[in-house]
Amino acid sequence: MTRAGSQLRDATDVEPVTALIEPRVFIENRTFDEIEVGESASLARTLTRQDIELFAVMSGDVNPAHVDEEYAHSDTFHKIIAHGMWGASLISTLLGTKLPGPGTIYLEQTLHFRRPVTIADTITVSVTAAAKNAEHHRIAFECACVNQRGETVIDGAAQVIAPTEKIHRPRVALPEVHLHEHGRLFRALLARTTGLVPIRMAVVHPADRDALLGAIQAAQEGLIIPVLVGPEDRIRSVAAAHDLDLTGVSVIATEHSHAAAETAVALARSGQVQALMKGSLHTDELMHAAVAPQTGLATDRRMSHVFVMDVPTYPRPLFISDAALNVEPDLVAKRDIVQNAIDLAIVAGVQTPKVAILSAVETVNPKLRSSLEAAALAKMAERGQIRGGVVDGPLAFDDAVSPAASRVKGIASPVAGQADIVVVPDLESGNMLVKQLDYLGDSQAVGIVLGARVPIALTSRADSALERVASCALALLVARRAAAQKPAQDEDPLATRPAARGRRPRSGAYPTT
Repeated sequence: MTRAGSQLRDATDVEPVTALIEPRVFIENRTFDEIEVGESASLARTLTRQDIELFAVMSGDVNPAHVDEEYAHSDTFHKIIAHGMWGASLISTLLGTKLPGPGTIYLEQTLHFRRPVTIADTITVSVTAAAKNAEHHRIAFECACVNQRGETVIDGAAQVIAPTEKIHRPRVALPEVHLHEHGRLFRALLARTTGLVPIRMAVVHPADRDALLGAIQAAQEGLIIPVLVGPEDRIRSVAAAHDLDLTGVSVIATEHSHAAAETAVALARSGQVQALMKGSLHTDELMHAAVAPQTGLATDRRMSHVFVMDVPTYPRPLFISDAALNVEPDLVAKRDIVQNAIDLAIVAGVQTPKVAILSAVETVNPKLRSSLEAAALAKMAERGQIRGGVVDGPLAFDDAVSPAASRVKGIASPVAGQADIVVVPDLESGNMLVKQLDYLGDSQAVGIVLGARVPIALTSRADSALERVASCALALLVARRAAAQKPAQDEDPLATRPAARGRRPRSGAYPTT
């Protein structure tokens, strides 16, 4: 034994290696000669929503009686029911794995569907050998599926060729399956806007199909009243080329994208629109107009961008800031970045957001500015300089989102492992994090700028229609919250401090993206 092996064996706090290895599970058949008439086998399974969804994905059967709760409530059974063949597949499972088991050849099956199976029903499936044919090694089985109330839901008969040789094999371990419905988070966001009056939104330079389509779909969802700002001939040409109806939609003509940005900002400043959405111009063009002294939308709150991420492997929406505007924010700017993100998370339905201030490590290191600022921000939140959330840092990214990682490292924190918001050290790290989650993690994102007089939806050319619509939903939620909290005097959209008209934004912000 090696020295390392001896150390492992002698350590009192480590279980023996053999205890860490799970015993192998085997699957074994019953041959034709072993099976007697009257012999039976059974299994039980409780139906879950995931069973239905997996069966629908595998089979392609998206009958609304199985997958559409609203429709199912109005249908015959008034609730979601399982696919009939889900129960029938359990009969196949029993024949193929227990009786007769491996080596069985399925020949024939008759089925009678007696009752529906609903979520949380426990179905006991049984097969009983009814007759044997020695010449062809065939066995007839009676089959039944019975629910927890003793009611037969499926019955029938099967014919199989039973195996003649004994088979004893390790049971194959199946991969874990995690279902994620793309867009579910964003649809939940849309649901929060139910009953809200749509806002007038200036769509800045919507000179391509996606930008125009996003605005029209958001209007159809009742989120916005779009005001299209840009070269009118080009906008109408794009609409005609893609069969998009602009009937009743306001168009304010400008010569080019710079003029469109300036005009849209002026509309917001004068109160004629309550939000802006980036069309097919560059981010820096729009933000240059938004932060312009005297004519822009600056308030006493630092403008910052927040991504709302739908990450398949994370159990909640993940808010990431700032990955689009502030290049190397200082402590004062980060205070506003944190507060903006908390305010948005609350608007989106997170009651008390948990905020992780990220650094490379979870300890304060004088050589890492990000760790020092993270500790300072946590203390600022403790002293009431940041409100509405629970803030902790520094935390490494794994500590912020993984309960296992934080537990192994012994981190005692109300945020670790369950962060709603992660605040990145700078734009580069944030931008890379978002794109890694997007392109390697199969995530989706919507983004919005806060801290201006009105919310600004910064869409991307790669955004789907749903992501663009969800951005408008965020803008609507923010704008309506601001309107509800706005006092008689002009105030910043998230109602925290009086607006400073014409104030020049701090340096180090708004790169070209």
